[in-house]
Amino acid sequence: MRGAKSAKWVACAITVTLAATACGGGGSDSSDDMNKGKADPKGIVTAQLSEPQNPLQPANAKESQGSRVLRTVFSGLVDYKPGSTELENINAESVKPNKDSSVWTVKLKPGWKFHDGTTVTAKSYVDSWNWSANVANNQTNSSWFADIKGYEDVHPEKGKPKSDKMSGLKVVDENTFTVTLNSPVSYFAYKLGYDVWAPLPEAFFKDPKAFGQKPIGNGPYKFVSWDHNKLIKVRKFDGYKGPNAAKNGGIDFKNYTKADAAYSDLRSNNLDWIEQVPTTALTNYKQDLGDRAIDQEYSAVQSIVPAFYSKQFKDIDPKVIQGLSMAIDRDTITKKVLHGTRTPADSFVARGVLGHKDGALGDVAKFDPAKAKALIKEGGGVPGNKISIQFNADQDHKPWVDAVCNSIRKSVGVECVGDSKPTFQADLNARDNKQVKSMYRGGWVLDYPVNSNFMRDLYGSKAAGNTSGFANKKFDDLSTKADKAATLEETVKLYQEAEQILVKEMPAIPLWFYKVNSGQSTNILGKIPYGQDGDPIFTDVQVKQK
Repeated sequence: MRGAKSAKWVACAITVTLAATACGGGGSDSSDDMNKGKADPKGIVTAQLSEPQNPLQPANAKESQGSRVLRTVFSGLVDYKPGSTELENINAESVKPNKDSSVWTVKLKPGWKFHDGTTVTAKSYVDSWNWSANVANNQTNSSWFADIKGYEDVHPEKGKPKSDKMSGLKVVDENTFTVTLNSPVSYFAYKLGYDVWAPLPEAFFKDPKAFGQKPIGNGPYKFVSWDHNKLIKVRKFDGYKGPNAAKNGGIDFKNYTKADAAYSDLRSNNLDWIEQVPTTALTNYKQDLGDRAIDQEYSAVQSIVPAFYSKQFKDIDPKVIQGLSMAIDRDTITKKVLHGTRTPADSFVARGVLGHKDGALGDVAKFDPAKAKALIKEGGGVPGNKISIQFNADQDHKPWVDAVCNSIRKSVGVECVGDSKPTFQADLNARDNKQVKSMYRGGWVLDYPVNSNFMRDLYGSKAAGNTSGFANKKFDDLSTKADKAATLEETVKLYQEAEQILVKEMPAIPLWFYKVNSGQSTNILGKIPYGQDGDPIFTDVQVKQK
């Protein structure tokens, strides 16, 4: 996939404008040096990665690390053109709705192959979606199929499935299938850009568990190996027929548990790309790297999220969370601690997404200790007068977590501490297993560039991205109404109304919008292009001939 990042929870501590602009700066490497030389079509790109949470199955990645690998191995029906919200057909020849967007007809480009040489057909998609939606298969993103008619038969709220097939999926011929939805969804084609909708070969169904360790995809790269907690290798698939064929020979995803170690390897040219510059280097990295430094916004938002299933937040008055939000001095933290590398959030929806509205959070995002104290008092106070913020220690979150806690402590007298987990995988497992003691760090990056992705897919009571236990009937009902709207424009407008319910109910405290604060090695020819999801467009990265 080219433009969008698919999986959701993002590991990194740092924050997307959609244009991939270089930030030059004082270093010894000039843009002339970066553009000198020839590209090696067989050159291998080395990139930072943390251990994926789950096996590499398309519907089983709800975080950025597993998704980063899956997007290289699989191609879906559509994607988003880099730097825009415009859809681009990848494996699809066309994706067309009927008059009210309740039935969609998908036609595939013929002749596509999986990496094992078998043909990608309409059945490859239908079988994949049916299996992934089935509650018995325990896929973390199974709720993404809930719009399809018959979902409740394969994924009942209780008990065993009544069927192994959703009635809304019908194969018409080898390259055509139809999707009948429970009700109209005007933006359904946008959702199809997410990893979860990828096709699966027949080999998958013979042994899904083994497949998760060595996936067979239809994407620009074929999977080679996974040395857990160390290295994942993918290599260019010469038989790929998509518009985004790889301009390099493959990628080595190298595992790092410390951001400082990755940055050191980048500076030594032992690593070609890092996910983020550690906080300790933010003041100097542009001087260290020169034109190889990256500083650009992308569509993601960082927040802290109450665990509403916990004893502390189970029956909390939203005024308490509003007060905690107003106790956080976002301006000072982003300028002083994060050195201007993030922008204070004024909305639940990231910028660059259809429906983002400046200032949607209103006063809730403004630093006001007096009002914060009053709101917390009105809401009955913070149980125990102490909160903790869970975060993953394999990325550089501790400095900002400490700063947020200090701001809350000084502003309203509520004790606040960080609660670190050793890895992103451990952090996610604690969330999924409902083991968060108080609050957790949330970083959400777009799956598709419509505001519903930052609301329904995150705060809907049955959404896969909802790991906090938040539920609000008014929000769910308005989300359903928005999905049934006749046009995308109406859908976006209704979700803007739904955002005001979130401002009142506070399912999370948005902190700031992310930026790519990263860099590249001298092994790369030209500037690495980035997608709206903040990841490199790996297929377009070129390695210099040596």
